[in-house]
Amino acid sequence: MDALAFDLAHLLAGCLVLLSFTMLYQDRLYALLNVFALQAVALSLSVAWQAWIQGAPHLYVTAAIALVFKAIIIPVTLHRVVAKLGIHREVETVVSVGPTMLAGIGLVALSIVVMLRVTVAADPLAREDIAFALSVVLLGLLMMITRRNAVSQVVGFMSIENGLILAAAGAKGMPLVVEISVAFSVLVALIVIGVFLFRIRERFDTVDVAALDRFQGERR
Repeated sequence: MDALAFDLAHLLAGCLVLLSFTMLYQDRLYALLNVFALQAVALSLSVAWQAWIQGAPHLYVTAAIALVFKAIIIPVTLHRVVAKLGIHREVETVVSVGPTMLAGIGLVALSIVVMLRVTVAADPLAREDIAFALSVVLLGLLMMITRRNAVSQVVGFMSIENGLILAAAGAKGMPLVVEISVAFSVLVALIVIGVFLFRIRERFDTVDVAALDRFQGERR
């Protein structure tokens, strides 16, 4: 049972990292949102498995929140925002896919080396899950840096949160009140981001954040 728990936990955590790379590779908004939904499903399964092997029932609430909000509600909402804004084109990138993927591989290697060294005394299952979680966080940051489109940057931000939830679950969970407050914070952030995107679209006729820099230059 211990070997099965270890292997399955790492398989699910590894799926999150793989899906982070898949999101970096996507060049269409709809495909990007679909992969994000899959990552949220993988996160939900990973947290549910941690709840089972840790005997921590409150983590099932975290898994349910991830499944309902991050795998269903948020992707559906962003799909509708994309359709409403009429931004069906390719995702604008600052750096091409090839160098971005190579940078992602480097970040994953860095995460594993650093976390395995600084968590030598920790539980083996927790320390390796945290290494995977840090990889997801750094890949989410990389997506935010290398994407110009505001929607894809929102997805990168949500991916970072997925990594943080994975780390918290692997490190013997977090208080239920924190999980619920995080869920409501995500909903509030989603509403604010939606308004923000519509305002950008209305003002600049694009959701490319580079338009803000050009506008600022014109004002000067």
